Amino acid sequence: MASAAVPRAGAPPPAPAPAQAPPREPAPPREPAWAALTTLMTWLLVVLMTVPDNFDYARLIEDSGPVTGSVVSRGLWLLLLGIGLLTVLARGGTSWRVLREANGFLLLFVALGVMSIAWSIEPEITGRRCIRVFTILLDALALVVAGWHPRRFQQALRPVITVLLLGSIVFGVIDPKLAIHQEVSPELIGAWHGLANHKNSLGAMAAIGALFWAHAWMARETGALKALLGLGIAITCLVLSRSSTSLVTTMFGTFLLFLLLRGHALRHYLKWFVIVFVALLTLYTLVTLHVLPGSSLLLKPIVALTGKDFSFTGRAAIWEIMTDHIRLHPWIGTGLGAYWIGAVTHSPSYDFMLRIQFYPGSAHNGYLEILNDLGIAGLACLLGYLVVYLKQALVLARADLAQASLFLVLFLQQAIINLSESHWFSVLALGFVIMTFASTALARLALDRAGTSPAAATRTAWNPAVVPRRVPAQPGGGRVR
Repeated sequence: MASAAVPRAGAPPPAPAPAQAPPREPAPPREPAWAALTTLMTWLLVVLMTVPDNFDYARLIEDSGPVTGSVVSRGLWLLLLGIGLLTVLARGGTSWRVLREANGFLLLFVALGVMSIAWSIEPEITGRRCIRVFTILLDALALVVAGWHPRRFQQALRPVITVLLLGSIVFGVIDPKLAIHQEVSPELIGAWHGLANHKNSLGAMAAIGALFWAHAWMARETGALKALLGLGIAITCLVLSRSSTSLVTTMFGTFLLFLLLRGHALRHYLKWFVIVFVALLTLYTLVTLHVLPGSSLLLKPIVALTGKDFSFTGRAAIWEIMTDHIRLHPWIGTGLGAYWIGAVTHSPSYDFMLRIQFYPGSAHNGYLEILNDLGIAGLACLLGYLVVYLKQALVLARADLAQASLFLVLFLQQAIINLSESHWFSVLALGFVIMTFASTALARLALDRAGTSPAAATRTAWNPAVVPRRVPAQPGGGRVR
């Protein structure tokens, strides 16, 4: 039997075996075709939600917008529906797992909206609105199942919003007659609406853009110069729109971002900050609807902040008429989007023309709008959606505070702006698109944390933490306090 070789005395030791290189971190999954397609889909959706039909600014009127779109508009919406459906079916397994993690009240709202066709006062209009809701949800799901990475939400939405804001400034310089309100109303005269159809729409989009860029800067996702340029564009549009509510939401949102991403001593109190904010939001919602007594005293701070009067620039009269209509159908409403079909005599909304000689086009309060469309059932669905959204964002904050902070400030912005505008679950408002995309992104991030998605194994290899995002473990399970 051969014996093992024994090195001779005094012989040099054998050369060590060459060290094996450490295994390379797996490369991120690359889907250039799918990623580009869903990104373009997202940009097209944001543009359609912002600009008037056929870019016809000469026919802008202050109402809820056309009930039916042009042939081009309907064709583009069908294209968005087709891309979203094709992507979701092609990624069927991942899509199903994301849906299982999704905010159940968002899905319940879609189901309730579809069911409302049965009792809608305008079933055809409600059916069309439901198709749009379904399209937006499909496109949001498509974005997080194709070309996904943990920062895909903001990297897909931030550029197109910035381009629209920059385009609004250019449009106002080139053709101020079309880009600036020409009405004689003190609230509107001289206010810019840019590429949007109203100054409040431009203000809301500018607020979202400003929060996106402030987050990108504080989370160090982009350079300071680029962030300052984006912020400058957004703030310029914010000032030109003269939307005081959007200005307030931007200030509060930026302050919250600073506390979360730079105020290390205060981030542990995130949960309590959210609880206090939701309590104040609920209080002021009840006050503005005159459900609680002492309204004039409680409204003084918000009136001072927004620069509005105690009628919220005529909104109190709108809310009073809306409340009268809600009492007729309190439980299930009159159908999604079926109330605001124009100043036509056969619509219940024509009551505005008879009582105040003005057609507002919306309730100018997102909570009241849902109550009118889908009744107490719809309002309960909305409140459930908001609670689950907050819970998902707070859970995400334990592992990825930088990303969770963006979802939280967007929630704050929408929650406040819906006190004076109707954006919750509205297929005519960009805010609904933003929140739906944020909801599916939260679901996908939850799926990644569970380790059941293909991206979970590689997400840290190509997205290094540039801001401390993991809160140190705390007694009692490391929950955010």
